Amino acid sequence: MTKIPSSIQSVSTMLLHIAGTPVFFLGFVLIYRSQWIIRFLDAGHEMTVFNALMLSSILVAILIASRIPMTVLRDKIRLSWWQYALWSFAEVAVFSCFAALYMALIYGTYGYFPALGQCLKLVFAILPYPYIVFALLIALVRPDEVEAAEEDLVRFADTTGRLKLVIAHDVILYVEAKENYITIRYMEGSKQKEYSLRQSMRGIEELMEKHGIIRCQRSYFVNPRHVTVLRRDKEGFIQAEMDVPNSKPVPVSPKYYEQLSKML
Repeated sequence: MTKIPSSIQSVSTMLLHIAGTPVFFLGFVLIYRSQWIIRFLDAGHEMTVFNALMLSSILVAILIASRIPMTVLRDKIRLSWWQYALWSFAEVAVFSCFAALYMALIYGTYGYFPALGQCLKLVFAILPYPYIVFALLIALVRPDEVEAAEEDLVRFADTTGRLKLVIAHDVILYVEAKENYITIRYMEGSKQKEYSLRQSMRGIEELMEKHGIIRCQRSYFVNPRHVTVLRRDKEGFIQAEMDVPNSKPVPVSPKYYEQLSKML
């Protein structure tokens, strides 16, 4: 099943939705000024602007409550396109319910269900536009973050067997061991990220070999896909230079030098 680009669940996209969607909603209401929208929001009290602002504020609160968990859970739960569409539909539906509650409480002339019908009509006439545009824009601008095929995914679990991190094998730069922990250094778009978990080098050795990530030193696995050259430093130690700016060189012991050099 096709997954959404991970960038759609990123912090930047979360902020875009939380800020951009309510602004679009408010701008549409105040600039387009459809007569039935104005009549509904005015409610005979000349409160169109105030009510549009209040509904936009409610929308901000709904998006914060929804998009923050979506972003926090992105390393554990990557949504498919239909799941993302369902999630977005739920956001809009919940917003409609709270907007109708606001309108019914503020104006006694509206019952809740009549107000709900108008709110559903209002939000589904406006909000599909920013939702569709934002999703397509992110997918087109950052297509490099589309979910990898199932066989290309590396599943890191801790010593208890609990799954902690799932990432594509080609974004991994190297894995470093420190005491009872390993740190996975990987790329997310153009940024370097790292993730640490309680595990040993021996515990992930078979997993690394399966995905072509090889041991290069007692405490390191390196991804040959990102190694540009092997160099000796001033002290004579061999280091693997990575193809990522500002990435530290990875030490290579003589025992693993020949195997790594053949893969470059």
